[in-house]
Amino acid sequence: MLPKVTLPDGSVREYTDGTTVSDVVADLGGRLKKEAVAAKVNGVVRDLTYTLTEDAEVRFLTFADDEGAEVYRHTSSHILALAVKRLFKGVKLGIGPAIKDGFYYDFDYSESFVPADLEKIEKEMEKIIKESLPLERFELERQEAVEYFNKLGEDYKVELIQDLPEDAVISCYRCGEFVDLCAGPHLPTTGRVKAVKLLNLAGAYWRGSENNPMLQRIYGTSFPKRSQLDEYLHRLEEAKKRDHRKLGRELDLFSIQDEGPGFPLLHPRGMIIRNALEEFWREEHRKAGYDEIKTPIILNRVLWERSGHWDHYQENMYFTKIDEQDFSVKPMNCPGSMLVYKTKMHSYRDLPVRMGELGLVHRHELSGTLHGMMRVRAFTQDDAHIFMLPSQIKEEVAKVIELTDRVYNVFGFDYHVELSTKPEKAMGSDEMWDVATNALREVLEERGMQFVINEGDGAFYGPKIDFHLQDSIGRTWQCGTIQLDFQMPEKFDIHYVGEDGQKHRPAVIHRVIYGSIERFMAVLIEHFAGAFPVWLAPQQVVVLPITDKHHQYAQTLVERFREAGVRAEADVRNEKIGYKIREAQVQKVPYMLVVGDKEMEAGQVSVRERAAGDVGSMEVDAFLAKITAEIANKQR
Repeated sequence: MLPKVTLPDGSVREYTDGTTVSDVVADLGGRLKKEAVAAKVNGVVRDLTYTLTEDAEVRFLTFADDEGAEVYRHTSSHILALAVKRLFKGVKLGIGPAIKDGFYYDFDYSESFVPADLEKIEKEMEKIIKESLPLERFELERQEAVEYFNKLGEDYKVELIQDLPEDAVISCYRCGEFVDLCAGPHLPTTGRVKAVKLLNLAGAYWRGSENNPMLQRIYGTSFPKRSQLDEYLHRLEEAKKRDHRKLGRELDLFSIQDEGPGFPLLHPRGMIIRNALEEFWREEHRKAGYDEIKTPIILNRVLWERSGHWDHYQENMYFTKIDEQDFSVKPMNCPGSMLVYKTKMHSYRDLPVRMGELGLVHRHELSGTLHGMMRVRAFTQDDAHIFMLPSQIKEEVAKVIELTDRVYNVFGFDYHVELSTKPEKAMGSDEMWDVATNALREVLEERGMQFVINEGDGAFYGPKIDFHLQDSIGRTWQCGTIQLDFQMPEKFDIHYVGEDGQKHRPAVIHRVIYGSIERFMAVLIEHFAGAFPVWLAPQQVVVLPITDKHHQYAQTLVERFREAGVRAEADVRNEKIGYKIREAQVQKVPYMLVVGDKEMEAGQVSVRERAAGDVGSMEVDAFLAKITAEIANKQR
C-alpha cells in the first residue's frame, strides 16, 4: 500500500514505498525545504530521514517551534560530545539534553575543564559542523547495547541501559566516529547547525543524586542565524548586569552566608521591599474577602502522614523529635489551613471560606541547585486556601485569576498560562483528577485565555494553573499557581453542612500569587535592574546639601518627608555635590533633591530624577504632593 500523507492544510499526497520525510519536504519545496529540522508524524516527532511505511499526518517543524528548537539543540549537544571526545582522551559521557534556550552535556574526566578549554572545544565543534557529518540512527537489543557501550568504556550509558526493561530495543545515533545512546530525533547532518556558542561550566551530580559522582557540565546554545545568537548573547550580558545576587550586594538588600546555605538574610533595605510587598498583599486580599491566618512551622508526623506529604514529599522535608515523637518542619502550608478549617462546623451558607497565610516553609534542596534568592531552603509563600461548594469552583477560580492579574499589572508583568495535569506520583482516582482538570480548563476557556497543557506536572494532590511572568528583558519566571484539590478534604475528613442537613465535602483551591516572597523579590530586582518604582524603593528620596551651611535645611526637609510617609535621607558627608549625585545614582534612588542658597531662601528643592536627570526647581509642597501621589498609586 502506498503511503498517503495528510498535511496541516488538509491536503493529501500519495508517495511510493520507501519515501522519507525529507522526500516529502523536498517535494513541497519553498522555505520549508530549507528550514524544516524535523517532523511530527502521527503526533510523534521524527527525524527527517524517517521512512514512511503507512498513511500519516505530517507536520514539519522549524526552529521557531519549541519541538524543532529542541531537535536543533539536542543535535548541538551531540556535536559538543564528539568535540570533547576528540580533544580529551579518557573522558566518559553522562547525558546531553536540549534545555530552554540551549543544551548541555555532562562529562566524567580526571582533570577539571577550564574556560580556555571551552574555546578549544568550540573551535572543534565548528570543525565538526563544517564536516557536515550525518546523524544515523540504529537500534540494538538491550544486551547487545550493554556489551557495545561496555566496549566503549561508557559506564554511565551502561547504567542507563540496565535500568531499561529486558525486552527494550535501544536507540543509538552515530555521528562520525562517535556513537551515543539516544532516542533522538536529530538534524540530518551536523552541517545544519549554523551558529553555536559554549557558555559556561558547572558541576552536576550524576542523575541528580548527591550520593553519585560529580560530573562536569558544559552549557552551550545554538541558533540557525548568527544574528539570533548575537541577540541572545546580548540578553545574557544584560541578565548578568541585572543578576539579583550582584545587585543584592551592591544595594545592600540581602546576603547568603556560609553559616546558612540556602537561608537568605534580609538586610534593612531588603526588609523595606519585603514589607512593602506584604502590605500590598494584605491590602489586596482584604479587598478580595480573605481572612489572614498563621499556622505553626513544626507539626507532628501524624499530620504529614494524613496529608500525604510523608509518602510523597519526604525527601524534601526536615525532621526533628519533640518529647520522643517525630515532627517535621512544614514544607507546605496547606495542612495547617485544614486544621484551622476543622476547628468549627461550617454551613453551606459560610462558603466560600478564604484563608490567606504568609507562611514560612522549609524544603531540602540539593546544594548544587541553590541560587541566590531564586532557589532557597527557607521561604515565605503567600498562600491561600479557599474552601467552597463544588458549584462555586469556577467562580472562585475566576476570582483568583482576576486577583492575580491585578497584582501582576501593578508591577508591569505580562504573563502566559499553563495547565498542568496529573503527575506519575499522585493521590486519588483518575475520575477525580478528570473532574478537577476539566474544571480548570473550562474556566480558562470561558475567560478566553490562551494556555498550553503541561502534561504530568500537576501537584501530587491536584491539577494546577501556572502563571509564567515575562520580565523586562523577555525571560519568563513561574510564580503564581492555582491548584484545585479534592484529595485533602478526604484526607482530613473536612465537611460542610448542606441545604439537606447532611455533611458534604468542600472542594479546595490552593493558590499563590507571588509564589515565594524571596523569589518574587529576586525577580523584581532583575526585572527593574534594582531601579525600583518609588513605592518599592528602599530609599525614595535623598537630599543633597551643597555645603555645610545647607545641612540644617536638608535635615528639616528629611523630617518633613518622613512625617508624610516618604523614605528620605540626607547625605551630609563632606563630599562634592557631583560625587553625591553619582553615589545616589549608583544606589538607584528615585529622587535626588539638591539644596543650596537659592533653594533654602525660596523654600524649594532642585529635583533630579533617576532616569530623566535634572528636571528643575519645585516648591517643597508641590514635590511632596507629587511623590506621595506616586507612592499611593504604586506608579511604575
